[in-house]
Amino acid sequence: MSGGADSVALLRLLLELKNELGIVLSVVHFNHHIRGSDSDSDEAFVLGLAENYDLELHRSGNDVPSYAAAEHLSLEAAARRLRYRYFESLMQQGVLDRIATAHTLDDQAETVLLRILRGTGTRGLAGIFPAVEVRSEIPESATCGHIVRPLLQFRRNDLEEYLEGLAQPWREDSTNLDLKHLRNRVRRQLLPILEKEFTPAIRRRLAELAEIAREEDAYWQQTTNAVLPKVASANHVSVPQLLAQPVAVRRRVLRALTHGLGFTLEFEQVEEILALAESACGGEKRLMLGDYWCAVRSDTRLCFEKDAAPPAARDYQYLLPVPGRVHVPEIGSLFDAMLVQRGTAGENVEEMLLPDMATTFTVRNWRAGDRFFPAHSKSAKKLKELLQQNHVPQSERRLWPVVLRGDEIVWVRGLACPAHVLADKNQSRVLVIRESREGR
Repeated sequence: MSGGADSVALLRLLLELKNELGIVLSVVHFNHHIRGSDSDSDEAFVLGLAENYDLELHRSGNDVPSYAAAEHLSLEAAARRLRYRYFESLMQQGVLDRIATAHTLDDQAETVLLRILRGTGTRGLAGIFPAVEVRSEIPESATCGHIVRPLLQFRRNDLEEYLEGLAQPWREDSTNLDLKHLRNRVRRQLLPILEKEFTPAIRRRLAELAEIAREEDAYWQQTTNAVLPKVASANHVSVPQLLAQPVAVRRRVLRALTHGLGFTLEFEQVEEILALAESACGGEKRLMLGDYWCAVRSDTRLCFEKDAAPPAARDYQYLLPVPGRVHVPEIGSLFDAMLVQRGTAGENVEEMLLPDMATTFTVRNWRAGDRFFPAHSKSAKKLKELLQQNHVPQSERRLWPVVLRGDEIVWVRGLACPAHVLADKNQSRVLVIRESREGR
């Protein structure tokens, strides 16, 4: 448990029901070390709760910011990976056989909406699953426990009212107020607008959509598992067998096969592979898929192959303080984030950003699935498409730099920054991000 309202409410509810359910309760806490002393205070609060109710406490932690930078992940993704890795280790060691997390109906609605915004299929629409099996490492096929989410039908504010009725305090996470994180903007800006202007039932409807999608995805998964051995084997697909299937099955077969090979296809890549399969074949044809994977069409056979990654094409990620400078050796560039008077910033207004956007940015190379909303455009687009439209050479595209505020890309080399981060003409002090080549 984190010490927040949702997890504290879950603990108090389970304490009330433990005799009826016939369960033995303990508390699990993972310290992400994201908020310094506040994170340590959260851990102390959870420790106090466990002691107060005479419950065994299992706790661990890790430096999530450092791990996120090393693995090129967002803070949220890195925290989740490490936290669940700890949960799974407790079950694989036989310490616990169930771990209940406090995800609510609000969390479900936010997750579904986030996936819609980023682009997803029915599996993504399924959102947060009510229960997930954890597999034993030895033997691999055995189930050693489950992660369950018993509060998915409950609203967050109902749980807070429940705690207030018990006079039970909880901890507030200040990062939940930080609008540089996309989930927080969805939670505090987008969902309230949808509730007020369109339908007050939007959260429940998104949660119902997730439930429908889960059942439909389970059905399609069974269908795909039955068809896959007839169409594909190892790393290749029989083109005639693939094209004999309905389009929906073709797409799922390709996703299932490549997932087993260790990479994930985006929708556009699936469509490109299907076009390759449907095209007339005169000799070998190759389609690059990113991350050094390619699809190779040869007569009636479609194979997936991976080339070794050249040393110069590895992902990179660095923190850029404001104000401050960072060196990116992978592309031989220096990045500066400067707070300056408007008159000294130059003439390009599309480089003048809001002065209070962030204290730290992230500079990294673009990744598959990245989206960007350049000024003067009508909607966000896949960055891959924007780079293609701007005729960025394939040899340079892999390491093309972007700058993020939280999870949002706010700067891309050669593109106008998003309109909502640009400073208006009345602001005398502006933030400027500049790239320069080493030694120039």
